[in-house]
Amino acid sequence: MSRADGVDHRSFYPSAGETARLMAEFDAVPLADLKARARAERDRLFGSRVSYSPKVFIPLTRLCMDSCGYCTFSKTPRSAGKLYLTPEDVLDIARAGAESGCSEALFTLGERPELRYRAAQDALKQLGYDTTLSYLAAMADLVQRETGLLAHLNPGTLNADEVSALRRVSASQGLMLETVSEWLCAKGGPHHGAVTKRPERRIETIALAGQARVPFTSGILIGIGESRAERIESLLVLRNLNGAFGHIQEVIIQNFRAKPDTRMAESAEPDFEELLWTTAVARLVLGAGVHLQVPPNLSFERFPELLDAGIDDWGGVSPVTPDHVNPEAPWPARERLAAATRLRGMHLVARLPLYPEFVARLETWVDDAVRPKVRQAADADGLARDDRWSPGVTGIAIDLRIPKSRPNTLDAILARAEAGQRLDHGEIRRLFMARGDEIGAVIAAADIVRRKVNGDVVSYTVNRNINYTNICEYRCAFCAFSKGKTSDALRGKPYNISEGEVARRAVEAWARGATEVCMQGGIHPNFTGDTYLRLLAAVKRAVPEMHVHAFSPLEVWHGASTLDIALDRFIAMLRDAGLGSLPGTAAEILDDGIRATLCPDKISTEQWLAVVRAAHRVGVPTTATVMFGHMEGPQHWATHLLHIRDLQEEMGGFTEFVPLPFVHMEAPLFYRGWARKGPTSRETILMHAVARLALHPLIPNIQTSWVKLGREGVAACLSGGANDLGGTLMNESISRAAGTEHGQEFPPQAMEELIVSLGRTPFQRTTLYAGAPRAQQLSSYEAAPLQPVALELTGIEKRPRSVAQH
Repeated sequence: MSRADGVDHRSFYPSAGETARLMAEFDAVPLADLKARARAERDRLFGSRVSYSPKVFIPLTRLCMDSCGYCTFSKTPRSAGKLYLTPEDVLDIARAGAESGCSEALFTLGERPELRYRAAQDALKQLGYDTTLSYLAAMADLVQRETGLLAHLNPGTLNADEVSALRRVSASQGLMLETVSEWLCAKGGPHHGAVTKRPERRIETIALAGQARVPFTSGILIGIGESRAERIESLLVLRNLNGAFGHIQEVIIQNFRAKPDTRMAESAEPDFEELLWTTAVARLVLGAGVHLQVPPNLSFERFPELLDAGIDDWGGVSPVTPDHVNPEAPWPARERLAAATRLRGMHLVARLPLYPEFVARLETWVDDAVRPKVRQAADADGLARDDRWSPGVTGIAIDLRIPKSRPNTLDAILARAEAGQRLDHGEIRRLFMARGDEIGAVIAAADIVRRKVNGDVVSYTVNRNINYTNICEYRCAFCAFSKGKTSDALRGKPYNISEGEVARRAVEAWARGATEVCMQGGIHPNFTGDTYLRLLAAVKRAVPEMHVHAFSPLEVWHGASTLDIALDRFIAMLRDAGLGSLPGTAAEILDDGIRATLCPDKISTEQWLAVVRAAHRVGVPTTATVMFGHMEGPQHWATHLLHIRDLQEEMGGFTEFVPLPFVHMEAPLFYRGWARKGPTSRETILMHAVARLALHPLIPNIQTSWVKLGREGVAACLSGGANDLGGTLMNESISRAAGTEHGQEFPPQAMEELIVSLGRTPFQRTTLYAGAPRAQQLSSYEAAPLQPVALELTGIEKRPRSVAQH
C-alpha cells in the first residue's frame, strides 16, 4: 500500500539520538516537576478551557479480520449476535443521541471482517453492500442527513481512495497508532495475528489522511509491553506526521486494561503514575496545535488528576451509550467532569468531533457536503452549540441558567470597563469568550453599569414599522425580506406601497398613540433621492407631530448617489423635510472580510461609517446595530464594537446600540449552508452585556429585540446590561420574513407587565429618549385596532444605478 499511495512510513520516524535525548531528559525530572511543565505548556496553548465531545457510540459491526491479545470488542459470527447494525438500529441510536444533546456519532467497528468471514459477506449482501466500508459510508451519510449528528469514523487502516470516500460523509476520522514497536506483532505479542496493527500500515493511513486533509485523531496505547523510550518514539512519529500535514487534531493516551477471556487477561496494567508520566511527556513532545486526551473512565476515581499532567480534553462522553470497547468502565457523568474541571480552576466546554481550529477552516478540512452540518452544529467559537435555542423560535426557551459564582479571571478587564475606559480588541474578544462561571461575572458587571447609568428604568416607545417596498436590487445573502421578479417562491410577493398608503398608516399609528414611524425598505431600482423626500413629505403632511425614524445608511447612500450630491447635503435635505433620526441598520458586521460574502454589493464598512458620520455632522442622530450569529465570530464582534465606540467618541450622535440576532429559518445564507443557526443563548446574552461594557459610558442605552428573542429572551438580556425594549412596531415585516415566530406587535400594556414582573420601572419614551404622555397613549392604543394594510403588487423596471463618490 505504501508504494501505491506514495507514502514512505520510515520518513516520519525520529532519529535514534532524538529519542534517546528526550528519554534522558524526561527520566531525570521528578514526576511532580514534569507535570508542572506539562500544565504550564497546556495553559500556554489552550488557556483554561477543557473540552469533551457529547457523543453516541455506534458499533456498526463487532466482527474483525484481526485478533488482538487484549480486545473484547471483536467477536466471531457465532458470538456476535447481530453481525451488522441495520439502518434502523443506527438511526435509533443516533436519534437518541440527538435528543440528549449529542453532536457526534462515533462509528467504531472491526476492520474488513468480510475478508475473514463468509458470514460477514452474506450479511453485507443482504443489506445491499459489497464491503463494510461502503456500508459505513452510507450509514454515516444517513445519520448526518436524518439527525444532524456529525460522523467521526474509526474504520481501521485505509488506502487513499477509501480515505477520500469516507471524507465525503464524515467530519473527522481516527486511527490509533498504538505503538511503533514492531516486535509486539511477533508471535506471542499482543498484536500477533493482527496484520493491520503493524506500525507501517497505521503510519501510512495516518499520512494518507493528512494528504486528503482529514481532521484526524490518533494516539498510543501504553502498558502492552513497550518501553518508555518506545512510547516517546511513537509520540515523535505522531508529531512528525502532524508537522508534515497539520491534520492531527488530538492525540489520545490510552492505558491498557486487562480484560477477562483475552490472551492478556493476566497481564499487569500500567500504574497510574506511569499514565501521568506518559501524559505529561506527550504534552511536551507533541507541540502546538495538538490537543491531548486521556479517557477519564479508564482511570476511575483518580481521573481528575489527569488535568495535573497537561490534558485539555476528556474525549467522547455519551449520555446514551456505553463504551463498547471498555464496557467495564462507564463514563463519568458530565456533571462530575464539570465539577472536577472547575476544582482545578478550569471550565468544561462541549466540542464537535473536529476542534475549533478546524471548524475555522472548513473549506480546507471538510467536504462541501458536510460543511453545512458542521456550521449548524457549531457556535461562534467553533465549539458545539450549548443549547437547542435559536432566535425567532418559539417553544424552546432561552437558557437562563446564569452561574452564581464570580471567578476573578476577568477582574482587570471588567474593572477597566466599569470605569469607562476603552477596552482594546483582545480584551473585548476575551469577554465574548467567557465560559462557565465567567459568564456570570460579565453579566454582573454589565448589570452594575446599567444600574449606574439607567437605574431600574426600562424604556420603550410606541411606534409603527412601515416597510414601503420589499423590492430590492441588492442580493444580501442573509435577507429573506427583499424580493425581485422571480422571488414569489420566497415568503410573500413583491410589493411597493403608495405614498397615500404610507400617510394612512402614519395617521392610524398616531391615533393609536404612536410617537414614531420607522420607515425602511428595499433598494427599489426605480427609487431616487427624491423618492425618500416624497415619503417624508407624505408622513409630515398627514401627521406633522410624528417623529420619522427612517432610511438605513444604505438607502441614504443610494439616494445621494442617484442625485449625485454629497452625503452631508442629502441628509440635510432629509432633515429639513422632516427626518428626525436614522436607523443604524445595514451595518450587519463592520468587517469587510465577512461583508464580502454576507452582502457583497452593499456599502462597505467605511461607507457605512461615512453615512453615519455625515448624519451626526448635520445634526441627525442615529442608532447603531449589529447582526450576529451567522458567519462571524468574537473577533469580528470586537472590531464592530470598536468602530461604534470610536465614532461615538468622535461625533456623539448614537442614541442606542441594538444587537440583532440572526434569524436563520428562511435566510438564503442558511439554505446555502453558509451560516450557523443564529447565536446561542450564551452568545446572545453576552452580546448585550459586552456591548454595555465596551460602549460605556459613551452610549447610554442598550436595546434588546423582542421580535427576535421573544419575552423570555429579552427578560434575560434586561438582566444583563440592556435597558430598552425598543418599539411596539405594529407591523413588523423583516424579521417575520426571516422566519421569526414572535409576532409583529408587542402592545404597551404587555411590555409594562413584563417590565414590572422583573422588578423594574416602565418608561414610555420618544425616539430620542424623552418622556411621552403615557396615559393617553395607552388608552388610545387599545381603542384603535389596525386596519388591513393595502399593498400594491408591482413589477420592476430596472433603472441604471449610478455610483457617486462621497
